[in-house]
Amino acid sequence: MSTHVLDAADGTPAVGMAVTIAELDGTRVAAGITNDDGRIPEFADVRLQAGNYRIVFDTGGYFETMGRQGFYPEVTITFSVAASEHYHVPLLLSPYAYSTYRGS
Repeated sequence: MSTHVLDAADGTPAVGMAVTIAELDGTRVAAGITNDDGRIPEFADVRLQAGNYRIVFDTGGYFETMGRQGFYPEVTITFSVAASEHYHVPLLLSPYAYSTYRGS
């Protein structure tokens, strides 16, 4: 499992954002803070079983530390895992929009 958060307003990695991965029932699988590259290296050790999960990005906290106001206090992406393979869920973020996709 991996993620990468980019701040599209600045064109830089989103540093210091809290991110949580959980099962749909709320059971936390992993949590971390993005590094200077907008990634959480510890997520590389996360192995997801088949099922549905949520990855929650604390965008409100991130924008607050940046001294900016954002429209979305958090971004939650629900995704399905079908097989034991690598899943990459990136987030491209600005104060009033976001985009994601299944990366490689």
